[in-house]
Amino acid sequence: MKKWLISSAIAALASVALMVAQEPAPQQEAAPKEGGKGADPAATQNYFVRHGHYTAGTATHYRPSIVSGEPVHQHLATGFVIGTRFHSAPVIRLADAKPVHLGHVVKADGRFRIVAFAGREDPAAPDSAMRVLCNFLSLSAESPLKRYTPSAADIDSVIDVRAVFQQGHRELAIETLPALLLPRKGRYGLCDYEKVFCSDLRDGQDIFAMRGIDPARGCMVIVRPDQYVAHLLPLDAHAALAAFFDGFMLQAEDSARMAAALPA
Repeated sequence: MKKWLISSAIAALASVALMVAQEPAPQQEAAPKEGGKGADPAATQNYFVRHGHYTAGTATHYRPSIVSGEPVHQHLATGFVIGTRFHSAPVIRLADAKPVHLGHVVKADGRFRIVAFAGREDPAAPDSAMRVLCNFLSLSAESPLKRYTPSAADIDSVIDVRAVFQQGHRELAIETLPALLLPRKGRYGLCDYEKVFCSDLRDGQDIFAMRGIDPARGCMVIVRPDQYVAHLLPLDAHAALAAFFDGFMLQAEDSARMAAALPA
């Protein structure tokens, strides 16, 4: 598995480098200034802006594989392209109304993320897509959280679930949201209030509009530990979500048995 991931990364980076190498350099594509001397500064600037992701190390685009899904539902969030870096945007944390960047609140700690973007419906409703998804993740035997999280570990120790709502933070009551979004964790069972976010409506930076998320249906974005988008699915695609993780994850019991068999 490790060899496959390394070779996949090398191939992706090589394809990006080839793409950049094949494009004309700034001095080649820039039209000469009036009088025929020198290159056009605007064209030179445009060249470096276009390749800014490459120089920043975030231009890799992974092809479909066991850890990068097929873009069947890409239309649900055109700004979160499967196989590319998770593109952050401003949001408001519901618990304390603090403006944060969604991509900056997650740590590089080896966990997968499921970022669920709700549709327009009332999230407190018993039949809302967000509540049904959270019930599946927290209760179903087919849930990736149930299958791959050790019984003694926190519910988010392997797969971390976050939710983003379209309503403003003053319109939602945090105590009415699904229990999965307010998990009790750690030695003392303290409540984690940092799972739920709202659109930044005050400053006009609506993440749903900025990232092309379908406001009627919403979606869920699966983010790999390396912060790349692994898959994008409708909120009600529970079976597809379970099947995706089942393609490469070990169940908690199998993982523990393999760990115990390793030499000390």
